Order: sequence, then structure tokens, then C-alpha cells
Amino acid sequence: MIAFRSVLFNTLFYLNLILQMIIMTPAYFLLPRKKAYGVAKNWARSNHWLFDKVVGTTFEIEGLENIPADGGYIFAPKHQSFWDAYALLPWLDDPFYILKRELTWIPLFGWYLKKQRMVPVDRSARGKVMAAVMQRTKEEMNSGRQLIIYPEGTRRPPGATPEYKYGIARLYRDLQVPVVPVVMHPGLFWPRRKFVRYPGHFKVRILPAIAPGMDPDAFLAHLVEVMETASDRLLVETVAENPNLPLPPTAEQRLAELKAHTA
Repeated sequence: MIAFRSVLFNTLFYLNLILQMIIMTPAYFLLPRKKAYGVAKNWARSNHWLFDKVVGTTFEIEGLENIPADGGYIFAPKHQSFWDAYALLPWLDDPFYILKRELTWIPLFGWYLKKQRMVPVDRSARGKVMAAVMQRTKEEMNSGRQLIIYPEGTRRPPGATPEYKYGIARLYRDLQVPVVPVVMHPGLFWPRRKFVRYPGHFKVRILPAIAPGMDPDAFLAHLVEVMETASDRLLVETVAENPNLPLPPTAEQRLAELKAHTA
């Protein structure tokens, strides 16, 4: 049954993406940029509905009060699956990403990205090009937008040894805005690089914002400690609340380490 529901969900998920992108294109490109963002946010909500009704997976968000009421900030979530690439868009006012420029070359999808003023970057570039990327990022941030950046840079399986990149410390130093850490374990239900989707319930936990002004090295050390401590706690809670959930080796190993540490 899980395999059937997974195939059905994946099929409906990509059909939903293609159909909405085509059907909503006229409205999207005629609306003002920020109002047009509602198309992407409604697509995210429809995916939540599919995940619930087809797979049987639900989630809740804790800590929404920790999101700054106004002004720009960096939203820094754990990144485990494609789910967290779009899932929290409905709860953010006007987010943007720094993303690889090749994504903007994709027909239609790339046009969507350009309209929302995402910041493309050539990952092999240095010097003036990277300075231009930072200038664009500052301009978007100064207009009150929220930069979504994954501190580990790429998807990591639940429980894996953390590999935080220094890039978020540079952004924290240069942008001088709060950083909002976010922990969650959607990768237990939507594993990376696998078609299977598991039913259950999980939490997204938004942690208190880290104010600007810290030394970037001290900030990074603090961010890692805060996020990993909260992530470990949430991993234990999630597994306890979903006792029949198959676990990846990384999660099993981390749970064993935590159990040994508290024994």
C-alpha cells in the first residue's frame, strides 16, 4: 500500500506542478510581482493537501511567533528533502533564494524565478561576479524580503553528521539582519533520492531569531549548537510519535548515540 500511495502521490505531485504552472501562467505574469507569489504559495498548499490525503502525512509548525514581524531576515532551515524546498512558502511574506543560474534557463520555470527576482549565481565565479550577487541580495533584503538559505548547503539525511557551510556566516556579517533557524525532519517521510513516501506526522520547529552583530565565527558556532541540539531533540520526538516509521541508517545511528550519551 505504501508503494502504491507513493507512486500515486509522485504522479499527482508532478502533474499538479505542470498543470498549475501552465494554467496559472497568464495570471502569474499579469499580476504584480508580490501578488503573483500567491500562485506559488497556493501550489505549496495544494501539495500539502496531496501529501495528507494520498500518503497520510501531516505536519504542524511551532514557533511562528519567532518570525520577525517586519524587515528583512535570513530564514535558515534544515534541508532534507524536496519537501522543505517549497513547503514553508505560505508562511513567509516575500521570500527569495540565491540559486544556481542554470535553474533560470529552464523554460517557463525559469521565467517564474526571474519574475520573483531570485538571485542567480554562477557557482564557479569569483571576484566581481560574487560582489554583484551580494549587492543584489542586499537590495532584495533592504526591500524587506526574506532570504531562504540552507546552512548545510545541500540535502542531508536525518541524523547525518552536520556539515554547515561558512557562507551563512558571511551573509550574516554582510547583511546585518537576524537569522531564524528552523529544524525539522521531513526526510523521514520524504527521503531524498527515493520515490517512497511514508505516512505519519512531524513538526517544523522555528527557533528564536539570532540578532545581528555577533562575530561571524562565533555566530556560526552558536548556530550549529542551537540547531543541532534542537534537531536531535526533535528527531527523538518524531521517532517516538511515529513508532512504525522505517528509519534511515543515519537516523538509527544518531538515536543510538543520543541514547548512549544519556545512559
